Amino acid sequence: MYAYVGCRTTRERNARGDGINVYKVDQATGSLAHIQLADGLTNPSFLTLSHNQNFLYCVHGDREEASAFAIDQNGALSLLNTVKTGGLNPVHLAIDPENRFLMVSNHSSGSLAVIAIQTDGKLGELVQCTMMEGPIGPHRIEQNSAKPHFNPFDPSGRFIIVPDKGLDRIFSFEFDSTDGTFKPARVPYVVSREGAGPRHIAFHPTLPRAYAINELDSTVTTYEFDDATGGLTALQVLSSLPESFVGTSRAAEIEVDKAGLFLYASNRGYDSIALFSINQQNGLLSFIEAFPTGGRTPRFFALSPSGQFLYAANEDTDTIVTFSVDPATGRLSLTGQIVETGSPVCMVFADRRDFA
Repeated sequence: MYAYVGCRTTRERNARGDGINVYKVDQATGSLAHIQLADGLTNPSFLTLSHNQNFLYCVHGDREEASAFAIDQNGALSLLNTVKTGGLNPVHLAIDPENRFLMVSNHSSGSLAVIAIQTDGKLGELVQCTMMEGPIGPHRIEQNSAKPHFNPFDPSGRFIIVPDKGLDRIFSFEFDSTDGTFKPARVPYVVSREGAGPRHIAFHPTLPRAYAINELDSTVTTYEFDDATGGLTALQVLSSLPESFVGTSRAAEIEVDKAGLFLYASNRGYDSIALFSINQQNGLLSFIEAFPTGGRTPRFFALSPSGQFLYAANEDTDTIVTFSVDPATGRLSLTGQIVETGSPVCMVFADRRDFA
């Protein structure tokens, strides 16, 4: 098992990273052993893997490019190519179920783009680039334009779901796997609470539920997801912060465990991972506790593929802190393992035991 960590690099963002760091993962203890630095890259921030895990792709934050890498049998990366994404500051990327197209959210340009993936794993031509449309939210700084921040496929692979922080909307697009184009779904968007700033979204593995983390008001919204229309219907909004917290904080990442029992969300300011239990009948959430991450600004976290460990990437203290996960309660416990790396902002895992 290998872990790949994207780290921001540019000094104008006060970043201290040096590229993509590759670690070998001890699946028994959760420890990370550094094996490679893929350097010479500008802000290789969000990462994703091809479904066969032979290729890794990254977007370059504050730039206008995405890059493709081959992964060898020992987990090491080699750069294949870099292409334009059709917009500025790409912040997320996702691959269609057939490994033929890469979706990219261009945050600063307010657009969603599709890039073809060639059979050798390289990125090809820009297929489509569409602007997000709607009235901007009330936040004078963070909501001055459309700002799509995430673009995962729904579990069926038919729809692309795009939370837009600037417009207080979550868009649904129907994806055409034959040519990589997309169009608004029958229910094209849902409007969030004014000023919420939806950022990321996660799907329940078995229930028709999706959960959005709202960056600006630090809340999590539970939605009913209609896999026939792509529509989202809000059911519940809960804070990701304890009732006693009165400071400034912004929410960032969200993830549901594989069993669908627990949901985790990260807070930047009240630097912590919030834990929610998921009702198995209706998919609604109950806040349990927020666990300090042992560092500042956990922009990202990731559960290990086994679900035994959670890794919190503290962007502003340059650490990845490892927690063990109690499978019965979802609660987190520090393992004592801390990896130092500059400005970590994303982490993905590849299992090379089945490398062919």
